[in-house]
Amino acid sequence: MPGMSRDSAPGRATAGAAGSAVPGRVPAKSAVPGRVPVEGAVPAEGGVAGDVPKGRRTRRHDPGRRDRLIDAALRVIAERGVAGTTHREIARAADVPLGSMTYHFSSLDEVLAEAFTRHAEAAARVFDERLGAATDRDSAVEAVITLVRDDLLGSPADLVLTVELYVAAARNPALRAVTQGWMQRSRSALERHFDPTTARELDALIEGLVLHSALSTDPMNPGQIRHAIERYLR
Repeated sequence: MPGMSRDSAPGRATAGAAGSAVPGRVPAKSAVPGRVPVEGAVPAEGGVAGDVPKGRRTRRHDPGRRDRLIDAALRVIAERGVAGTTHREIARAADVPLGSMTYHFSSLDEVLAEAFTRHAEAAARVFDERLGAATDRDSAVEAVITLVRDDLLGSPADLVLTVELYVAAARNPALRAVTQGWMQRSRSALERHFDPTTARELDALIEGLVLHSALSTDPMNPGQIRHAIERYLR
C-alpha cells in the first residue's frame, strides 16, 4: 500500500511502541525498586504481593513462643539456678532472638514468676490427681506416700526447681505468693481425706521430707519415707 512501511502493515505491532505486547507472551511484572520477592509473603497496603523491603526479615507467626520461653526458663533454672538465669540464657535455650524476651515480658522477675507458677501448678495437679483417686483414708495414706516417693522425689530437675523456688521466695514477695498458692492447693487436696489441721501439718511434713531428701547426702529411703508418713497419720 502506498505510503505504508512494511513494519506498519495491518496485523503487526510496531516494535518499541509504548504499551505494546508481543502475541503469545505474558508481560513481565514490573519490579518494585528496592524490593525482592518472597514466596508466600502477604503484600503491605499498596504493595506488590510477594514483595518485602530488601534486607528486612519477615516476621514468623509464632503464637507459642511465649509458652516456649517459660519452659526454657524452667530448664535454665534447673541447670544454672536462679542466680545464673538471664534473658540471654533463656533466649538461647528457646532458640529465639534475644529481643523476644523483652517483647513478651516486662522484666526477668516476671519470667521467674511465670516459670515458677507453671512448676507449682504442675505439682499441685499431681496432688489433685493422687488424692482425687483415693477412695478412703487408707488409700489416701498410700497416695501421699506415692506422691512423695515417686512424684516429688522422682525427678531430679523438678526437685532442684522446688528448692530454687523456696530459696528465691524467701526474698521475693511475688514468688512467696506462688509458694502460698501452691500450699493452699495442696492442703485443699489433702482436706478431701483429712481435717484441715491434719492437712496443714501433713503438707508441712511432705515439704520437709522433700527438702531433706534434696539437701542431704544421706537422704531417706522409700521405707523411711513410708514410716514417717504412716507414723504421723496412723
